Amino acid sequence: MEVLIAGDIVPQIEVEERITVDNNKEFFPEIKNLLKDADLSIVNLECPIIDDTEKPIHKIGPNLKCTKSIGKLLKYAGFDLVTLANNHFLDYGDEGAKNTIKVLNEYGIHYVGGGRNMDEASKTFYYEKDNKTLAIINCCESEFSIATDASAGSNPLNPVLQWYAIRTASHKADYVLVIVHGGHELYQLPSPRMQQLYRFFIDSGADAVINHHQHFYSGYELYNNKPIFYGLGNFYFINYKKRDRLWNEGYMVKISFPSVGFQIIPYNQTLGDENITLLSGDEKKTFFENVEKINEIITDEKLLKKEFRNLVKRKYISYLLDFLPSSLCKFPTLINNKLIIKIFLSKRRMMKCLNHIRCESHRDIMIESIRKYTEEL
Repeated sequence: MEVLIAGDIVPQIEVEERITVDNNKEFFPEIKNLLKDADLSIVNLECPIIDDTEKPIHKIGPNLKCTKSIGKLLKYAGFDLVTLANNHFLDYGDEGAKNTIKVLNEYGIHYVGGGRNMDEASKTFYYEKDNKTLAIINCCESEFSIATDASAGSNPLNPVLQWYAIRTASHKADYVLVIVHGGHELYQLPSPRMQQLYRFFIDSGADAVINHHQHFYSGYELYNNKPIFYGLGNFYFINYKKRDRLWNEGYMVKISFPSVGFQIIPYNQTLGDENITLLSGDEKKTFFENVEKINEIITDEKLLKKEFRNLVKRKYISYLLDFLPSSLCKFPTLINNKLIIKIFLSKRRMMKCLNHIRCESHRDIMIESIRKYTEEL
């Protein structure tokens, strides 16, 4: 059984218009056979499918969307299954999520990780081939897309719930694949927390773990002889402001069961003719050299923690600014002064915030209190 997994797809309107026109433009010519030859091809649909009647939700970050033509592109390319557990699936609310599912059903494309309520979003997908069964569990870090018992959304990354899901799946299936959407954007490494959690999934019974979300590809490791891939990069995500190597390079992973052997397939996406081109020659060689450098950090606990501390150093001021009064944010030059930050963010106040965020019991109430407040605004 061969399974091909790709990262995030977000087609822009210009691409969708070309799909709709049917002007004989061939999409993904270099990878189409790879997708079709695999027993199961999977991609992360990083936006809801809407028909322009849905309204965007209030959130932090962009509200991504696409139209029904994405169904045609996915079907044409040869994708069999899309993952819906990501931070954009609910960008256009319940109606956008439900319309996405409707369109996928119309095109005969399976989905996992998202649904019309939590019960549906948390369901495991089972695929059978030659009397063998593969279970696929899909979840994402909690942002503005999470399903509830009564509303649509994505399956949340919850170690307890995933443990139960993996244990149940391992009794029903021969192999278990966990696909997670999470991590730090524009950062090529997992955090120590991510590594610890994904290794825990392997210890719980998963045969492989795959992560996407960061927009930059990461490396991988073998843990107890099982592969963990920490970031596939963008699969097809046009960003006209970012035409650099890290945004546009990524890779697909082909995993063979039962051996859990794998092949990494690197490519350039949306460069030039807005298509996907497989890397070759010196580009391919450089890509794998970069992956090996990343792997050296991933497999060295001290180095991984050091790189994460460096990330925190680069970002901690911007995170602290979120605690400042909104009126001060009108003066960016002023608030970038560390002395000003110290005046408004006293040590005692920040220790209280730290306790509310770090302590599980305080955090439970803090999250619900902020959610309730924002809903009342």
